Amino acid sequence: MKLTVTSLGTAITIDDEVVSLRAEDASGSFGIRPGHADFLTVLDVGVISWLDADGREQHCAVRRGVLRVSGGETIEIASREAIVDDDLERLESTVLAEFRQRDETEQVTRTESKRMELEVLREIMRYLRPERFGVAQRGL
Repeated sequence: MKLTVTSLGTAITIDDEVVSLRAEDASGSFGIRPGHADFLTVLDVGVISWLDADGREQHCAVRRGVLRVSGGETIEIASREAIVDDDLERLESTVLAEFRQRDETEQVTRTESKRMELEVLREIMRYLRPERFGVAQRGL
């Protein structure tokens, strides 16, 4: 099978002879072998592992993404960030921790941004409809 990982516009063709692949989505761990049915799933932060034709296991840490299998012979992964490394322990201990930290930081930032947007909308509504908010009407 052909495996291609794309990360923020950079495509990496991994190997034309991938014999199996393991990944994980929200429903759990799954495997893909040649002839697999067409398949599409969303990936979170995790490690994708595959076995090449020489019997070597290789790994790629991904930070969110989409995995697609088509025609039973092509696996494509599009991810925000992807790091290929032969050292699974290093990927799991340092890279995944960094990816999770970035996701957490982004979530806090998004939450704060939404809070500020709501506050601005409340202020606009107070200005446009002061009677609904118990604010005395001022003459202009």
